[in-house]
Amino acid sequence: MENWWKESVIYQIYPRSFADSNGDGIGDLNGITEKLDYIKSLGVDAVWLNPFFKSPNDDGGYDVSDYRAIQPEFGTMQDFDNLLAKAHTIGIRIIIDLVFNHSSDEHIWFQEALKSPESPFRNYYFWKKGKGDLPPSNWPSFFGGSAWQYDDYSDEYYLHLFSRKQPDLNWEYPALRNELFDIIQFWLGKGVDGIRLDVISAISKRTDFPDADTEDFNEIISRFYSNGPRLKEFIAEMRNAVFQNRSVLTVGEGPGINPGNAMNYLDKQSGLDLIFHFGHMFLDQGPGGRFDPIPWTLDNFIQVFLDWEKALNPDGWGSIFLGNHDFARQVSRWGNDQQYHTESAKALFTLMLSLRGTPFVFAGDEIGMTNIKLDHVSESKDVETINGFKSALFNGISEQEFLAAANYAGRDNARTPFQWNNLEFAGFSKHQPWMKVNPNKSVINQSAQENNPYSILNYFRKMVSYRKSNKALVYGTLKHNPINNQPVFCFDRQFENQLYRIAINFSDQKQAFSLITEEFSMQMNNLEMLIPQMLLPWQAVIWKK
Repeated sequence: MENWWKESVIYQIYPRSFADSNGDGIGDLNGITEKLDYIKSLGVDAVWLNPFFKSPNDDGGYDVSDYRAIQPEFGTMQDFDNLLAKAHTIGIRIIIDLVFNHSSDEHIWFQEALKSPESPFRNYYFWKKGKGDLPPSNWPSFFGGSAWQYDDYSDEYYLHLFSRKQPDLNWEYPALRNELFDIIQFWLGKGVDGIRLDVISAISKRTDFPDADTEDFNEIISRFYSNGPRLKEFIAEMRNAVFQNRSVLTVGEGPGINPGNAMNYLDKQSGLDLIFHFGHMFLDQGPGGRFDPIPWTLDNFIQVFLDWEKALNPDGWGSIFLGNHDFARQVSRWGNDQQYHTESAKALFTLMLSLRGTPFVFAGDEIGMTNIKLDHVSESKDVETINGFKSALFNGISEQEFLAAANYAGRDNARTPFQWNNLEFAGFSKHQPWMKVNPNKSVINQSAQENNPYSILNYFRKMVSYRKSNKALVYGTLKHNPINNQPVFCFDRQFENQLYRIAINFSDQKQAFSLITEEFSMQMNNLEMLIPQMLLPWQAVIWKK
């Protein structure tokens, strides 16, 4: 089906944390295969797998040392082939995650580049002389410190926007681009159904490497690291080389994608199919980035969705997501994971599955998994948090102060093992997992919710089914119904002669609500009661006119 992804709901799996089939404490490909029937039961159409390629695992697998090999902890190529075959047998598509902004420093390309400035592989990366004793520019890394790493042997620096073990690939060099296109062909040849392109926004960057004239990190990303002059050219070349005349989903991800430049990525003839943007995901980040949290408001949150709807309608298509492997758990961040845990988790799914765009649901959110509380930074498994703490100490911030920010926004929150049941290791493994299990597994787990008709899990299934049976929630126009001074997001979706009104109370208090007349009939309700002219705390209702 052409554009199958528009009507799809996609389930994201972080392989290390989903299911351990061999008892080594690490999730693996066979674990995912064993859970495919559960995944199918959710009503989703495709699975996006975070990287499972060979990697030193400095950054959770996003530092790839061999794009055509499987990380041994995750299994073998035969295991992947089996997963793909079984998924296809039951009607589940597989999307893989290719990391082409950077490689691992242990990749053979970089190892060869290190040997000599005359190596042909030198041009696969960015190398520059320093300014005296200083790096070539003042660019900061996403993970703290300078984005430049000094190499003693050649007396030059190489660029790494992320970890020092993730040198940036030089897309300006044609031979490198051809290598990357061959890798895509390899995986398409196996039959994968989609490619997510990690940090695609940064494959064309400012190659004059000027000093940044601001300390606002998000501004640095958009002005220096992303949306460079050859971006559209590189994407078009890639599409023509490997994606033309194939019904393969192409998803572009990256900071710096905004409503003003979105269509640069989505040109119908030469662009990608859809994009991830971070308008809402950076909403609560201050100038210092992830570990500089600031309050967010519902008005700002709503405005992000309205701005993107305007930018992408009618020719573009986006993704709808409220959490993934790079952010906090969605119910902890946008909902109330304490008193109104169940209600707010369901409310967020009502929103996600009622908006225009392809919903991406991160594994564990369908059962309402929450943030984990780290008691010490030493418990973190994330290079960003570990490096962020080093920077915090340098700036005189205590461990407890830093942990408050990390426990709110850190990536560890999303990466704890999936909570299948209330056993010691949550049914994820029979042995000590690679990362500690959230203690609330005893009350939040898939097994407990499976046969409870009122659970978050079964509400999610109902909402997926409802979206799929009502095309207005996929293709309909979106009209905001602003409600002054109330924490309520109300909007209409209209398609042909069908009108749906969705109202979500984003607060712990009941709210008056008068935008429903006798012409409307209630379709979905995340609570068991409905009071006329009223929305209870975290109540989310869909009506049809």
